[in-house]
Amino acid sequence: MSWLYIVSYFFGGAFFCNAIPHLVAGTTGRSFQSPFAKPPGEGLSSSTVNVAWGFLNLVVAYVLVCRVGTFSLGSTINVAVFGVGFLLIGLFSARHFGRFHGGNSPA
Repeated sequence: MSWLYIVSYFFGGAFFCNAIPHLVAGTTGRSFQSPFAKPPGEGLSSSTVNVAWGFLNLVVAYVLVCRVGTFSLGSTINVAVFGVGFLLIGLFSARHFGRFHGGNSPA
């Protein structure tokens, strides 16, 4: 597998993971941090902004995973690279946003 595919699937997993909290917060009508808030990543954005941002993340994930190379759920390496991207951005987000929502604070 080409290194370009590995990088693409890794970031596809990261964008897919990032879409989830924005879509969940937005569709339940809650404000949540986004890059468009003031200050970026710390202030709250409206639920509408979060749905739009989550949807854009899904589109980017789709392009990176489904339109680059031949991603296969049957390929362990494809799924592992996607999963590592998903896991790393998920852990980063848990640490970063935990400060605002009562999660674990950074050690």
